[in-house]
Amino acid sequence: MDQPAPRLTVFVLLKALPSWLSLPRTERDRLGTEALRAALQGRPVTLRHFDAEAFSGFCSDIAVFEADDALAFHMVMEALRDTPLFAMPHFEVVRIIPAIEDGFRHYERQAGEGARHAA
Repeated sequence: MDQPAPRLTVFVLLKALPSWLSLPRTERDRLGTEALRAALQGRPVTLRHFDAEAFSGFCSDIAVFEADDALAFHMVMEALRDTPLFAMPHFEVVRIIPAIEDGFRHYERQAGEGARHAA
């Protein structure tokens, strides 16, 4: 029996810029909510957010997107680029890391037992 295709997980490391940090928190909340709602609406993509600024000077935030496929993720990022979050800009994209959870297990299921011992 075929397994469903795994969802694409994309870690987007962001750095909040002074233009964002200088806004009142209520304005940040409004801008962020509007931008994310518009970008995600109707798309098979979910988002989780993690604060990192207390632990890292490399990035301030980590957005973890899960998408049905790369095109769905791409559409969300294109939509976000048209919002003040990136167009102002209020955030800089530091790094984008795409990944597939347990990708090696999906490979082994498709390739069969020989894939484990092919070295």
